[in-house]
Amino acid sequence: MPDPVDDPDFVELFTDGACSGNPGPGGWGFILKHPASGQSREGSGGEGDTTNNRMELTAVIEGLRALTRPSGVAIFSDSKYVLNGLDKWLDGWKKKGWKTASKQPVKNVDLWKVLDELRAQHRLTFHWIRGHTGHPENERADELAVAQRDLHAR
Repeated sequence: MPDPVDDPDFVELFTDGACSGNPGPGGWGFILKHPASGQSREGSGGEGDTTNNRMELTAVIEGLRALTRPSGVAIFSDSKYVLNGLDKWLDGWKKKGWKTASKQPVKNVDLWKVLDELRAQHRLTFHWIRGHTGHPENERADELAVAQRDLHAR
């Protein structure tokens, strides 16, 4: 496998979601970084009535949707729910008809189905970052998400 920094199709995706109340107004933010070129791109949005997990999922969805071609993507998130879902649970949920191990319906199944389609288009790796510890891209993704949350709280 080539060094990711030398791979023209490799990107780093940093994501975060924020919610005031659960449910309540929420926001999401992402940063796409292209190590080979040094370029980066940001995106954000929000909803008036949502949950933190939906915003975390939406951040990853929108970051992947922003890509213009199949890519190697290192996803960095402080959400173990998102990372475990993508890396460990998703295939099992699909095999069980979108049911959890306890035979309950998967929460946020609409978003998980979108993520399932997107992950088929890219080569994904998953990296957990502890939130609010000064990691520059995680802090910036949080700023984007919080700004959108506050905008949608009005």
